[in-house]
Parts: sequence; C-alpha cells; structure tokens
Amino acid sequence: MDKALLASVMQLRPAERMRLLNAIYGSLERPDSTIDGIWYDEAERRLAAYEAGKVQGVPAAQVLGKRP
Repeated sequence: MDKALLASVMQLRPAERMRLLNAIYGSLERPDSTIDGIWYDEAERRLAAYEAGKVQGVPAAQVLGKRP
C-alpha cells in the first residue's frame, strides 16, 4: 500500500474518510437486482405471515442469547 496515499487519507476529517470508504466499497460491491428482488419478496412474505398471526416474533435478546 502506498504510505503517502494512506497518510493523505488519514488527514481527512472522519466524515470525509467515511465518504471515501463508501465510495471504495461501492466500487467493489456490485448490486444484483435479481438477488435483491428475491430478498424483498421473502421479507414481504415473512411480514405478511407475521401480520396474519401465522408466526410469532422472537425477542432480539433471545435470538442473540442475551438474558433480560
């Protein structure tokens, strides 16, 4: 890694570094609309089942193994 480039980046304000990080990550992560659509449909199906009373929610503390 170019040490001069890293030093320049580290001189940026935190908000500017975050914008740079998002831009770099965005250049690596390519959205897949097919997969996004599948997840959207699944989320809608699960929400509809919950709202219809077909499934019950589980408290986050239980899912994460934490005790209240």
